[in-house]
Amino acid sequence: MFSALAHADRRRILDIVKAHPGCNVQEVAAHFATSRIAVLKHINALEKAELLLTEREGRERRLYFNAVPIQVIYDRWTSEYSALWAPGLTRLKYTIEQRNEEES
Repeated sequence: MFSALAHADRRRILDIVKAHPGCNVQEVAAHFATSRIAVLKHINALEKAELLLTEREGRERRLYFNAVPIQVIYDRWTSEYSALWAPGLTRLKYTIEQRNEEES
């Protein structure tokens, strides 16, 4: 997934598909100066990373953004580390806010 997200054009494709769910490959390719084949290769990489879901309608492929892989990684990292750091950071926040109030 990180490899798929590393390329700027792929992130742009995800932004386009997120803004226009159900758009087809041709509609996405219209946003790029590169060839349709180049855009299709990026779309295939995003599909392989499960960041894009496709639905076939005849010869067309409808594209949909899939946030689940990103959410899984987010949950893994934030849940593990937030349990460790959140209480201390919260105390620090309140301490700083209290000092700022006292200085005012």
